[in-house]
Amino acid sequence: MNNAIRLSEKWFVRALWLISLVFAFFLIGLGNAVVGDLPQVEQALSLEQFLGPEAQPLQQQQDGARDKRLAAEAALEQAELKRTGALKEYEAARATFDNWVATRQATGRADQDAELKARTAALDALKATETAATRASEAERQKLLDAQQAEQRAEAAMVPLRDAAQAKLEDALQASELRVFLYRLAITLPLLVIAGLLFVKARKGRWWPFAWGFIFFALFTFFVELVPYLPSYGGYVRYSVGIIVTLLVGRWAIIELNKYLERQKLAEAQPDTVRRQDLAYDQALARLAKGVCPGCERPVDLKNPEIDFCPHCGIGLYEKCHSCSARKGTFSPFCHKCGAKADPA
Repeated sequence: MNNAIRLSEKWFVRALWLISLVFAFFLIGLGNAVVGDLPQVEQALSLEQFLGPEAQPLQQQQDGARDKRLAAEAALEQAELKRTGALKEYEAARATFDNWVATRQATGRADQDAELKARTAALDALKATETAATRASEAERQKLLDAQQAEQRAEAAMVPLRDAAQAKLEDALQASELRVFLYRLAITLPLLVIAGLLFVKARKGRWWPFAWGFIFFALFTFFVELVPYLPSYGGYVRYSVGIIVTLLVGRWAIIELNKYLERQKLAEAQPDTVRRQDLAYDQALARLAKGVCPGCERPVDLKNPEIDFCPHCGIGLYEKCHSCSARKGTFSPFCHKCGAKADPA
């Protein structure tokens, strides 16, 4: 049996569900903007804020040593370039001198003794320049080593102070995260309470699209904006919150199940006509379309022409039309064969 809801009504219901989702979308966007700005309430924290006054002179020493190290590295680089240039110039002049000496020995010309002396003096001058550049480079290397050692000593002196400051920073960050979480909780809890009230009282009312939109928004805020930011504390808080939420939801589900079973038990004790009057037409047809009894919601073989009453609760499912005696659904207001209106129960 097909659901007898009107086609236009179906589209209206779909449109209302779309409105509900759009409403939830804009509420979620507004909630994200509000929750995203919550961390700005807290002051930004850094390690330097927790270093004591005794760290300031050490920090200045470390900064000064680092500046000297950087300057020494630059000076050493320049000195190494000069030393390398002087060494190459000396090696080139030495090779030229050796070739000239070999040529002179081959020719044995005595008139070139003065030139030999001049070439030797020039070569000695280049060697002296290369030696001076090497000494300058070694001096800059010593300065760099001194600066590096001074910086290492300053860093070693800062280690215990930084470790203590790091511990204080972590505690402060944890406290800040907890405060931000409490801000989120202060926003989320009222939303969940309102959503719960709407679910209980307004989810089937006239303004149900907005009620469901707000419910979706509250659930999104809880599971996306609150739960991921639960403080961990080694997992104790998150697992404890999960246990509490599960207990609350499970308790609600068990209570509602018992209430439902009690209502069904009382309803099944009522006369057939009273029970059919309490069932909404669309609700009854929706259950019949699923192959279950409209009264007790248990499976029923509706295709069997011999079954006119539910074998589980006894509610009437089919009856004869008072006009044409055709077999028609008990919940149908008109006969499908002759169109006669059903007798009022």
